[in-house]
Order: sequence, then C-alpha cells, then structure tokens
Amino acid sequence: MSDKISYNQRKELPDCVFGLPQRREYPMPDAAHVRAAEAYFRYCPGRLKPQLAQAILSRAAQLGVSVESPIIRKYAGK
Repeated sequence: MSDKISYNQRKELPDCVFGLPQRREYPMPDAAHVRAAEAYFRYCPGRLKPQLAQAILSRAAQLGVSVESPIIRKYAGK
C-alpha cells in the first residue's frame, strides 16, 4: 500500500488499524502509515495524545517499525 489511502480504501479499513478508532483518524494499515502517524502526532488534540501514542507504539511493534520519537514514548508512558 502506498502512503496515500483513497476515501474508499479508508472506509474499508477496520477500526483496529486507526490510532484513534473512535474518530477513525490516523490510519495505520502498514509501516508507511505508522511513520506518517508518528510525523503527524503533533497535530493530535492534547487529551488524545496518550491514546494515540500507545496505538502508534502498539501498531509499530506489530509491523516491525522502530519508533524513535521520545515525545511519543513519553505520552505512552514508556
């Protein structure tokens, strides 16, 4: 999958691959999108950052992606 997801592709993704599934934001179906979620983390509302940080680290572990951001690790409590 490329780093772009069409509307129809995004609509078909299961909730579990989104960093914020309740809002269906920050899709992470593959490694490229985990890195994109990491890059766009700063735009996440503050109250949702801990949830997104944990989701990024979890999905990264599943896909074998290394997350280097100390900010994401801090929000995730790691």
